[in-house]
This record gives sequence, C-alpha cells and structure tokens, in this order.
Amino acid sequence: MRFPTIRAAALTLALLLPASILVAQEQPAPPAPATDPAAPAPDQAPDQAPAADPAPGGEEPEPTPAEEAAAPRDPLEVYSDLNLFGEIFDRIRAEYVDPPDEQELIRAAIQGMLTSLDPHSGYLPPADYDEMREDTSGEFGGLGIEVTMEEGVIKVVSPIDDTPAAKAGIMANDFIVKLDDVDVQGLTLDEAVAKMRGPLGSSIKVTVVREGVADPIDYEMTRATIAMQAVKWSMEGDVAVLRLSRFSEQAFVGIEKAIKSVYAERKDVAPKGIILDLRNNPGGLVDQSVFVADAFLKQGAVVLTRGRLPEESARYDAKPDALDALIADVPLVVLINGGSASASEIVAGALQDHKRATLVGTRSFGKGSVQSIISLGPDGAMRLTTARYYTPNNRSIQALGIQPDITVAQVVPEELQGKDEIIGEAGLAGHITIEGQEETTVGSSVFVPVEKADDAQLQYAIRLIDGGETDPSFPAKGE
Repeated sequence: MRFPTIRAAALTLALLLPASILVAQEQPAPPAPATDPAAPAPDQAPDQAPAADPAPGGEEPEPTPAEEAAAPRDPLEVYSDLNLFGEIFDRIRAEYVDPPDEQELIRAAIQGMLTSLDPHSGYLPPADYDEMREDTSGEFGGLGIEVTMEEGVIKVVSPIDDTPAAKAGIMANDFIVKLDDVDVQGLTLDEAVAKMRGPLGSSIKVTVVREGVADPIDYEMTRATIAMQAVKWSMEGDVAVLRLSRFSEQAFVGIEKAIKSVYAERKDVAPKGIILDLRNNPGGLVDQSVFVADAFLKQGAVVLTRGRLPEESARYDAKPDALDALIADVPLVVLINGGSASASEIVAGALQDHKRATLVGTRSFGKGSVQSIISLGPDGAMRLTTARYYTPNNRSIQALGIQPDITVAQVVPEELQGKDEIIGEAGLAGHITIEGQEETTVGSSVFVPVEKADDAQLQYAIRLIDGGETDPSFPAKGE
C-alpha cells in the first residue's frame, strides 16, 4: 500500500516532534534584564541610521543573500519541502529494487538533517542512546575487570575493588580464554568487553588461565553495577598527579575522593603542588566541568553559555566550600594537549582566567559548543547544538582552542612524527564559525608516552612545582 504523498509528509512531521524533551544538563534561567530608563523604546534601535530613500519608480530593492537567509520562510514553502520529502520516501518504498527498511530510511533522513548542521549534532538510535547514557553516567552492568589485549589474548590488568571479579578471585595477569564456555580467541577487545557486560543480576562463567596453575579456572559471577574510575591519582615525590579521563557523572566525585586520599596518605600534610592532567580528555557533561572547576575555585564565573533561546543562556559560578579551602594555597598545574576538548577546555579556561592554575602542554582542541540530548522516547534521542560557551573572560575557544601558558612539546617517536597532530575543531567539516574570530590552521599533538619518565610535559610540570624550572606564569596568582 502506498502512502498518499501528503500523508507521508504529515507522518514525517509527526516523527520529528517528540512528545517530551529531556535536556542533558538543566541550565538555570538567566535573571530578567533590568530596565534602563535611558534605553531606546522597543521599536527604536540605538544609533539608528536614517531610512533609505525608496528606489526610483517606487520599486523595493532586491534583498541581499544575507537578508534572504535571515528572513523566516513562508510556512507554505516549508510544508511544500516536507511534501517533497514525502513524495521521495513514497517512491523509494514503491519502486526501489529491493524492499527497503522504512524505519531505517526515516532514521537516515533524520540523521542527515542533523549532521548537516554541524559535526556534533546527530541522531542517536535507541541502542546508541543507551550506550551514551551509560557512558555519561559512568556506570554499567558488568564484572569489574580492567583488561587489555596482549598478543591476541585478553589479559586482566587488575580487578576493580569491591566488584564481582575482585570478590570471586580474579587476579592481575590472568588470561581470559572463555566466556560461558565459548572461546574468546579471535574476538577484539571491545567485543570481549561487550560480552562481559550485561543486565544487572545476570550470570556469566569466566574461564581463565593463570601462570603456575596447570588447569584453567572457572568463575561463576553475577553482574553488578560497576562505576568506571574517572580519576586516577599518584604521588610523584611531594607532587600529587590527578588524571581525569572523562567528564562522566563520576568526574567530580573522583576528584574529591582523590584529593582527600592524597591528604589521608600524607597525614593531612598538603602536597607541594597538584597536577591536573586533562590531556586527551574529550569532555562530557557540562555540569561536571563546573563542579570540577569549582573544586579549585572559591568564587567567580566558571563558564558562560549563550544560545538562541533565553533558557540556553546562563552563567555558572563557583562557590566557596571545604574542598577549595583545603587546597587554596596549593599551586596547581593543568596539562592540556590537542585532545583536550569541550568540558576539559571549560575547566582549563576557567582556571587560567582566574589565574588559579598554570597551563602546560600544547593547544587544546577548540570545541566551544554545548549539545543538549533531547529524548525521542522509544525512538532514541537527538543530540542538538543549543549554545556556545565562553570562558569567564568572555573568550570563545570555538575552532581556536586554549593556548597553554607554557608550551611544552613531547619527544615523539620517529614512526609517529607528523601523525600525532590534529588541527582540532577547525579541521572538522561544517564546524560552527564565529564571525570575525580567527581559527587555528596548524596541528596540536595528542601524543602522551606510556612511561611517566618519557612524558616531557608531566616531568616539566613536576620540575616546575619542585623548583627545577621557573616561569613567570608559575605559580599562578589569583586576583
């Protein structure tokens, strides 16, 4: 049966209007602007130019291309375009060589519409939406095993404390050879991890081979909620190094826990300095970036957002609390590179603007836009760019990035030289531009050595705090 063209168009329009909308981060409404008695009346623009004389003969001048683009289209034209979409959809259904999947056709059309806006808008099918929520929550149903691939075999790096794997007796350096009696040989690391994850309360048998044990060992485990570790910390002498890998819901909790653990290990003696490592951190939740910045700031703006709608424009401020009071006198260095994006740049920019931290490394990615996740119910969700963000000093880093106070380049292995640099946001097709703002045209390195001793940026930051290096920007002195 063929849909009448107008019916297909109406169906398309209905599919694009969700019954309920859920925004990933709720943004407080901005205060109403105060009325200025000296301001011009609503129908009078300030510094208004005199009206132009009408064209000879009384004809209106042709609108410029910019004026045509800014003018709202006639609703009938919009519905005519939707009618065209419906006609094409109808012809594909009826005449394509093989019967198409109609749901996938519509989803592909939605995806095309969203991705035509900018590189960060897009459609999330239900499975992708579930994965995104799991990623941002920092929690999933699983066993609690950190694994790696070694010569084609899944090797346990370590079990996570208080998880099913740790309680069952899984040990570091165990090799996982079977999952539910099915060989894992030939699976990719991601495929093996996906098989170990699953619904809470479900069971799985994991077979491991352990050095020094003759026979394979079987473990029956029940999947539980696993919180991904967003923050890892270590002490390098008297310097605390906090590595934040992603701004999930575990980000601020991880930073707070790490700082308290540092003080507990040192019997409440403050470290000589703190290094916050945000290199290759792709970002995440805006609210978590505010919380993390607030951990190091006692007052002032953290980030400003400006959108097309009033509710998308807001200012987020830091507030004094016990955590920032605890580390108020501890010098802070933030490491960034070409892979530090979005929420990482919000934190780095705020700490730089407030002169709370010295930034070391290479230029950041340059993603200065905010995406809202809008639920489409059982049909998944859409990721839509709804605002631009600005640092406290009103800097937009869109397609430009944040420059470190001290540029330190890594020693890149010869085989990776030239392949370790990315232009960042400015190199993405269709990225949002800001009129009058320059954009970066050269790459920034994303290379970070595995061994700390080879990490030039980390070692420089440690020497800076220890006094082996000096620079006017360190220690940062807040105003």
